[in-house]
Amino acid sequence: MRMFNLLKKMRIASAILVIIFLSFNGIIFAKEQPLVEVVKLEGTISPASVDYLKKMFHLAKEREAECLIIQLDTPGGLDSSMREIVKLIMNSKIPVVVYISPKGARAASAGVFIALASNILAMAPGTNIGAAHPVALMGKMDKTTEKKIVNDAASYIKSIAEKRGRDAKWAERSVRESVSVTAGEALNLKIIDVIAEDVNDLLEKLNGREIEFPEGSVILQTKGAKIHFNQMSFKDKFLQKLADPNLAYVLLMIGIWGIILEFFHPGAMLPGIAGAICLILSSFSLQIISFNLAGLLLIILAVILFILEVKVPSYGALTIGGIVSLTLGSLMLINPNAVYITISWPYIISGVAVTTALFVFIVSYTIKAQIKRPVTGMEGMIGEVGVVRKDLNPTGKILIHGEIWNAFIQPPEEVVKKGEKVEVVDIRGMELQVKKRKGEKWGG
Repeated sequence: MRMFNLLKKMRIASAILVIIFLSFNGIIFAKEQPLVEVVKLEGTISPASVDYLKKMFHLAKEREAECLIIQLDTPGGLDSSMREIVKLIMNSKIPVVVYISPKGARAASAGVFIALASNILAMAPGTNIGAAHPVALMGKMDKTTEKKIVNDAASYIKSIAEKRGRDAKWAERSVRESVSVTAGEALNLKIIDVIAEDVNDLLEKLNGREIEFPEGSVILQTKGAKIHFNQMSFKDKFLQKLADPNLAYVLLMIGIWGIILEFFHPGAMLPGIAGAICLILSSFSLQIISFNLAGLLLIILAVILFILEVKVPSYGALTIGGIVSLTLGSLMLINPNAVYITISWPYIISGVAVTTALFVFIVSYTIKAQIKRPVTGMEGMIGEVGVVRKDLNPTGKILIHGEIWNAFIQPPEEVVKKGEKVEVVDIRGMELQVKKRKGEKWGG
């Protein structure tokens, strides 16, 4: 009986151990479920983009993610920021997948370099990649400078493509000839590795792919992986928006308009406050994207010329100089070293046109005010009609605007009797020079 009880207790203990073992294995299995980190990189490539991606790479490594997916949609950006991101990707210890999405997205200019640097490059249907030719910021670069920049960019993108086993000839053409291709064409040219409808479809197609690292190969296990979508913080989004050169230019123009309106209407407060805030934001934005001091000085000169036109009318000469200076300053505002970023022509044309219209309105309003006869004060009495209260022979007194004024008649030999009307023609100190109104008497 005692032996039977002992066996019974052993069975119960064994069952408990089995349950604990299975539970422990279940916990281990849950912990070993593959994790995929997904980040979005949209808009202009800037220092703000670099800072954000650095945080995401650190997070993915810390969480031991199976891979990091960068959803890319960019028109391009700063060359220096692009190169930092390429270095991040090329030296990453975890697989990096660049996924050009959603439908309608693109990877242009600096975005092409980032895309080609990835371990695996994917595109959504309806997207495109290419057109990586450096932007000519001031109309046209001189041939020597352009050749140096293009050759440098072409060599750089070829080295990236060769490292990742992609079509280096097409990569070079994207820089030299600004070629761009659709997702289907990119797959046929072996520029990309896969076309995927969405992130879930992408993970299905990534599963089992082998990626080579210096330490050895890694086989992706993405089927059924847990997806963690990372969102930019408000600060990151704000900095990313400020890195847009078009926004920086618009803020600069609004700031200038606000300050000028406050200058011509002191005490209005709101234009001045709004203008000052926009100027501060614009200066911060321009520092992010690297501005050209000569361009900024030309814009400031334009504002000075416009103000001088109001104060010292030059019959349009200063206004024309201001328009030319503003246009050139707008074209030169972005640093020439920022070869993949520029201000769009529609913004420049709109900024110059609105600023010109604003100052033309101010100038015309000022000229009208200067030409218009005064209606207040002593000058405002010229042309007014008064009534003689003491005979003008040639001096006397008249009633005008309810006040008695000393007056004298011109010509002096003429005499105007009390009750007759006179018209003010000039002011001499505190006396009014008047002339007789023929046939008119008070009340007549």
